[in-house]
Amino acid sequence: MLLVLLALPAWAEPTRFAAPGSEAAVLTIYSTLDIPLATPLITAFQSGSPTTTVVYEELLAAEIAQRVIAETDAGQPTADFVFSSAMDLQVKLANDGYAQPVEVPLARDWPDWANWRDMAFALTYEPGVLVWYKPSFPDGPPLSRLQMIDWLKLPQAQGRIGTYDVSRSAVGYLYLARDAEHFGDIWSLVAAMGRAGLQTFSTSSEIIDRVADGRLALGYNILGSYADARARANPDLGVVLLKDFTVVTSRVGLVPRAAARADLGSAFLAFLMGRDGQTIMADRLRLAAVSLEVSGQNTARAMEAALGDQLRPVPVSPGLLAYLDQSKRARLLALWQKALSR
Repeated sequence: MLLVLLALPAWAEPTRFAAPGSEAAVLTIYSTLDIPLATPLITAFQSGSPTTTVVYEELLAAEIAQRVIAETDAGQPTADFVFSSAMDLQVKLANDGYAQPVEVPLARDWPDWANWRDMAFALTYEPGVLVWYKPSFPDGPPLSRLQMIDWLKLPQAQGRIGTYDVSRSAVGYLYLARDAEHFGDIWSLVAAMGRAGLQTFSTSSEIIDRVADGRLALGYNILGSYADARARANPDLGVVLLKDFTVVTSRVGLVPRAAARADLGSAFLAFLMGRDGQTIMADRLRLAAVSLEVSGQNTARAMEAALGDQLRPVPVSPGLLAYLDQSKRARLLALWQKALSR
């Protein structure tokens, strides 16, 4: 398959996956999923739709929302399908009229928590995990947030704890907001991280890179799918689900109202919801499947059976909009900054 980069002056450069057969249609996707992870999904989709070229744009979650809104408001076509790890921003797009209801065969059987008005669909089940550098923890890593607070007091913790920049990372902000709901001592934990010289980053890969080579000892609240994939290739990288609770988020897919080819966007959504798409995500991308048709350990059903109440999944619902309330966001970020400076 030939990948050709297209120039787009106003935004990042997209990747073009040429149709395996004679091109008859172009599907445009905006997504937070890294291109190497998206490639097997696109290849499999094109095997069943060989005349479709896919133009794939990897963007930050906030950039996706801004772009869909700007293009729609300007009367221009936007992406045919949007796939983002920022659940709140995706639900806001749908709630504000920037998505359209779709008819896909599996929607009727999709879990209620994972489908909002046939517009926004949770397609993965991803715990926020603690990533650890094994040589730094001969007796094992902290297994709870209280144990993290104790470890952060040690000299060897200084400058070696990392997490998301919650002012820039949409999924990082969502994890923080959920932590604040489930853990009464969250600001004590943030303060302890601040005193230990917390380093913050915009993406999961930046944190995992630094834990993998030992520059950081711990990465907190990291998307488990990325961490798990990297840990399989690096014996020094460990992944643990904290035992007090583990927030679970999902990547949400939708078809924008201003899609140029809503039919192709719906077809790609149907593929991701189907057995083939869900199996590829679970087995090859390590993105746990939501579909009840898919079996195996890397599925929502298997995780819930094994871990029960330890998991705190975030449903796709209007409740997510509370995290985007600007006064609440400003207050949470102010508490974050205040705790870091304690």
